[in-house]
Amino acid sequence: MGISPAELGSPGKEQQAAGVGILLQIMMLVLSFVVGHVLRRHKFYYLPEASASLLIGLIVGGLANISDTETSIRTWFNFHEEFFFLFLLPPIIFQSGFSLSPKPFFSNFGAIVTFAILGTFIASVVAGVLVYLGGLMYVMYGLPFVECLMFGALISATDPVTVLSIFQELGTDMNLYALVFGESVLNDAMAISLYRTMSLVRSQVSSGQNFFMVIVRFLETFVGSMSAGIVMKHYTYSNLSENSQQFVSAFFHLISSLAETFTFIYMGFDIAMEKHSWSHVGFISFSILFIGVARAANVFSCAFLVNLVRPVHRQVPLKHQKALWYSGLRGAMAFALALQSVHDLPEGHGQIIFTATTAIVVLTVLLIGGSTGTMLEALQVVGDGHDGHLGESFELNNGYVAPSYNEDGTAGNRFKMKLKEFQKSTVSFSALDRNYLTPFFTSQNGEDEEEHVFGNSSDEPMPSSRRGGFHGHSYNPT
Repeated sequence: MGISPAELGSPGKEQQAAGVGILLQIMMLVLSFVVGHVLRRHKFYYLPEASASLLIGLIVGGLANISDTETSIRTWFNFHEEFFFLFLLPPIIFQSGFSLSPKPFFSNFGAIVTFAILGTFIASVVAGVLVYLGGLMYVMYGLPFVECLMFGALISATDPVTVLSIFQELGTDMNLYALVFGESVLNDAMAISLYRTMSLVRSQVSSGQNFFMVIVRFLETFVGSMSAGIVMKHYTYSNLSENSQQFVSAFFHLISSLAETFTFIYMGFDIAMEKHSWSHVGFISFSILFIGVARAANVFSCAFLVNLVRPVHRQVPLKHQKALWYSGLRGAMAFALALQSVHDLPEGHGQIIFTATTAIVVLTVLLIGGSTGTMLEALQVVGDGHDGHLGESFELNNGYVAPSYNEDGTAGNRFKMKLKEFQKSTVSFSALDRNYLTPFFTSQNGEDEEEHVFGNSSDEPMPSSRRGGFHGHSYNPT
């Protein structure tokens, strides 16, 4: 049934190989959606949809690897990192912004930025330094210091698609969901920028202009896609009829789901087909241990800083910190950067990093992702998200209550006064948006949309999309 490499020269055989590749892609995609539907229907949280898609790719790739069809269909299943960055990632980020309700996101924006920017930097440095020290002590394969920092940067990119989907199914505290979601959206750009910066340092061509272009390029992808989604939802969505709104919401959700599913299928297939350096078991084992330590340094240190400036009723509780630490799965972003490292680093070094990253991705997605439900129940952070009234519980938990600035003591008063001034400016912008921008850009349902987006109702539910957003009933807009 397979096509031998000698037969690939003829156009007919190439077309046949292309047909087989496209057919396999469609079959795996349909199978992933069917399996995901069955898992959701039976509420089987030990195998989330992302894990099922990854397993399907692994199984099909393994079968192709032991058959004589490997060479013929490999061209159609290579995980190209540029294709991921340019075509698969933007619709996922756009859907995150389009389905986002700003109320819980911007209420926790300071904490989100702290975890995503400062926390990712801390995790990258800690992981890189630990890997370098492990090499110096001969407990694992030694890499140059800059290459260790590159590995630390790429492995710090979190992709909690699995965790977020289970959060939505079981229902959890809206503050916790906002932190996990917000960090996942913003820390990818930080991890990529750190990786590209270290790559420039290693190649000794680093300059202010090169660093600036790295930042600009990924701000275009992440901030551009997400902000365009938010602006479209707020200003153009209400110009559509009710049927058109339902169609647009369903369409963007479908495109995002297709991109996510394709990503995990391609990851699984490519993991099974690529050559790996499994001989360096020590490097892989200690890397898994080190990223756990780096993630802990990220979460607990940043939570400490956030709690220093927050009033008591808005501090991040310890059980949420533990859930944040556990939610740091690695996924497509880390895999794509690791695949890029194979080309960026000398032969052997990039392969070791790629193999270690592959093991970490499979371990976190399958094992940690599958045990998320048990983790939520053990930490007692499972809420009432499934009843559609998390917005009310979020209000009762003081999620949107402005901090009190009349507290006793002098520590942090100056910083709190600045926060108060920022709050006043935010209120002024809301009034400007309500009185001028929304009426100018919208022709109908403007008032309703403003009420809905800025959360004046207390019935804001948990999101329904797999990756992002807090807009739970996007198919039934008010």
